[in-house]
Amino acid sequence: MTTSHATASRVATVLAGLDGVRSRQEELYRDLHRNPELSHQERRTAQRVADQLRQAGYDVHEGIGGTGVVGVLANGDGPALLFRADMDALPVREATGLPYASTATATDPDGNDVPVMHACGHDVHIACLVGAAQLLADARDAWHGTVVALFQPAEETGDGARGMLDGGLAGLIPTPDAALAQHVLPFPSGQVRTRPGPTLSAADSMRITLHGRGAHGSMPQAAVDPVVLAAAIVLRLQTVVARELAPGEPAVLTVGSIQAGTKSNVIPDSATLLLNMRTYSDATRSAMLEAVRRIVTAESQASRCPQEPEFERYESFPLTDNDETTTTRVADAFTDFFGDRAQPLPRQSASEDFSDIPTALGVPYTYWGIGGVDPDTYRAAEEAGRVDQDIPVNHSAAFAPVIQPTLDTGTQALVTAALAWF
Repeated sequence: MTTSHATASRVATVLAGLDGVRSRQEELYRDLHRNPELSHQERRTAQRVADQLRQAGYDVHEGIGGTGVVGVLANGDGPALLFRADMDALPVREATGLPYASTATATDPDGNDVPVMHACGHDVHIACLVGAAQLLADARDAWHGTVVALFQPAEETGDGARGMLDGGLAGLIPTPDAALAQHVLPFPSGQVRTRPGPTLSAADSMRITLHGRGAHGSMPQAAVDPVVLAAAIVLRLQTVVARELAPGEPAVLTVGSIQAGTKSNVIPDSATLLLNMRTYSDATRSAMLEAVRRIVTAESQASRCPQEPEFERYESFPLTDNDETTTTRVADAFTDFFGDRAQPLPRQSASEDFSDIPTALGVPYTYWGIGGVDPDTYRAAEEAGRVDQDIPVNHSAAFAPVIQPTLDTGTQALVTAALAWF
């Protein structure tokens, strides 16, 4: 028997148990979807995960970085693999019409009552990893090594991975040989997609405070108008990508908010810009951050502002840069198992904090996508040239991955990837 045939046989042995766990997995998914929790508030979710892992025979660590959960299953000599799923939901009012739709509300960090929804598919990720962890535990004769099943809080706020690291994660688990993660995305369910190299962008959000001098709207000569200054800055910032980066270097710079003033005839003292950047290399990220500071400072000086502008980076996500060797190993395993349903993943402009964990641990990683859209629905939208209009994307109030074959595919992908090492 060749190595490839031997691996295929072991994959089949582990996945033979899928029929036996599918109904429980689907029930878990519906329960999680119906009961979402905001970032850093995932207490019920974490308890459900911990209970499932204990029942499967894992050594469980809870409360890592707040609500993080890790299950470790040692099964003889062999490599250790870390698998990560995120757990938090979003402050979105669900509009899917599903029978298990969320009607939950919660209090956000600012004290506001907000609706809560799993609008990004983290409930899919949890259910798939719980199912894969169970299947591997039930078929220990088919593999040797150590499974580290990590369930992370607060991915949406970009600080959950760092929180688990600060909470002592490295001392609770064996150093993995590789770290693996997946995300449900708006392409046909049943497909898996991989990409080596930069895959998800780095993201930086910045709050910029401009200081002018207020005056009556009828006497602008007495003012330093921060509204006019803000408008000039917004326009000039659009030249950073267009004129300071090489053609073909992908990047996005968006000013999503301008806040200034309270009345039409009052020139305010200050204005605040909220800015977001997406980049795919450390060099481009540094160059753009420098350009933002340079342009804002220069425009403020040109306007004779009485005070220097203030810059606050309040949210950052790392670049997801998939290790080529690790990705190739997973992609080859997916091709063997899924056939033509294994495809390349286009570069994504979304951002993630998963890579903070393997980077801190000094191990290679890869991050892939699984489809969540009913294939017939996607095909009809594609044929009509209406994918962008008709297919809800992550963070949409209408985002609703089909349960199957999404859960089966995500579970099969995790098991197949695991047995490419074990």
